[in-house]
Amino acid sequence: MGTDVSSREFTREDRRRFREQVGKGTEAIARMLNRELFTDHGAPPEPLLGMEVELNLVDRAANPAMTNASVLDAIADPDYQTELGQFNVEINVSPRPFVREGTMSLEQGLRASLNRAEKRAAATDNHLVMVGMLPTLRMEHLRHQWISSNDRYDLLNRQIFAQRGEDIELDIDGVALEDHLVADRLHVTTDSILPEAACTSLQLHLRVAPEDFADYWNAAQSIAGVQAALAANSPFLDGKALWHESRIPVFEQATDTRPVELKNQGVRPRVWFGERWITTIFDLFEENTRYFPALLPVTTDVDPLDELDRGEIPELEELRLHNGTIYRWNRPIYEVVDGQAHLRVENRVLPAGPTVIDVMANAAFYYGLVRGLVEDDRPLWSRMSFDAAAENLQLGARSGLDGRLYWPDTGWVRPDELVLRKLLPVAEKGLRSFGVADKVISRYLSVIEGRSLTRQTGAVWQRRSVAAREDAGASREAALSGMLRDYIELMHEGEPVHVWPL
Repeated sequence: MGTDVSSREFTREDRRRFREQVGKGTEAIARMLNRELFTDHGAPPEPLLGMEVELNLVDRAANPAMTNASVLDAIADPDYQTELGQFNVEINVSPRPFVREGTMSLEQGLRASLNRAEKRAAATDNHLVMVGMLPTLRMEHLRHQWISSNDRYDLLNRQIFAQRGEDIELDIDGVALEDHLVADRLHVTTDSILPEAACTSLQLHLRVAPEDFADYWNAAQSIAGVQAALAANSPFLDGKALWHESRIPVFEQATDTRPVELKNQGVRPRVWFGERWITTIFDLFEENTRYFPALLPVTTDVDPLDELDRGEIPELEELRLHNGTIYRWNRPIYEVVDGQAHLRVENRVLPAGPTVIDVMANAAFYYGLVRGLVEDDRPLWSRMSFDAAAENLQLGARSGLDGRLYWPDTGWVRPDELVLRKLLPVAEKGLRSFGVADKVISRYLSVIEGRSLTRQTGAVWQRRSVAAREDAGASREAALSGMLRDYIELMHEGEPVHVWPL
């Protein structure tokens, strides 16, 4: 969730000062680009794979466990951190070289870390679940009282509601589990942003040279719909069968600072796909400054432009804090390490799980595909409207592999057909360009191929499993609990989801 801040009340002067500081930070980015002050300028950095994986906590009965403080104490590993909901934790995976067979060591390290954390959590009678949206979550688990005890989270909650001025409404039409059934609908109001915590994701970071940032961001945007469809793993919330990847609409609505009148005026949402292809990272930070008021206007006395004039690299604390409260599906990241600044694309489209091998396959497919598209002679985004890419995200998230996406030179096509016919070779080419070993490419892309051939994602398996239990006479509550217990067992066995039995 970003940098910790102290709980406080903000004044009008705080907001004016913060806007001024963010503006100076945006100008500093422009000057740094012009002066070639980023450490990676002119030479692509060594490819590193970095990720964050959000996890859920459950008790013996597979119900949400509001125990992240005690579980983190038991895990006792600085790589594990608190998250928004008391039923969430997050693991930060240190970047590893994305060359030769280095990715295999990351997979082994992630698996070992999760196994160790699960063993320690189990000693407290809690368990970790890697899933996009915990199927047994109900609205009573998403009340304000279950926000984690971190000042930032409560402050962010108060600021969103102060801007919105009314309760948050979730209104999502679902997709029927079977053709003969009526689709569910979730229509509720909530007095907290905690439904955001239901959306547990896999966040991927890719460090890029500043002159290449726009191409990588555009490529990532263009494939968001494919990612959502192919990796869907979030079909249930509050007992309702919603979208295959329900994280997308839930996250969009749970952090929306706009009452209906501002929506009607075209005010941009905090969870934002964007509205255009970009030519430089500056475009995104300029949009942040132009369109989005501060949520957490905490300021410093540091003038980043003065720092630049003194030959120093600025931390840009206000710009980074502001950027962290604008939830783009592909977010620009400015970072300073050891006095040197670099840029990253943070991909936030993917759900967590179902297994470590699925996570690694989703990551490899993303990294390879964006690299392959960037290296194409004719960029995909020059042949595809931005609105088509945005619509693809909604279509892929709603219907998963049953939907149809628009693709240049192909027209409307099912995501699995698109992957098999066009995208796997591009991803393979991109991974080779990164320097990934052939056996690593084969290991991970074979999972993507298998998922496309069987047409079984995590969401499809969950939906089929619940439908089968209901057809056998189980209630929705019993079907969800039984499905989740099976899910957890299969998750620990570690085989990719496309081979899971029903």
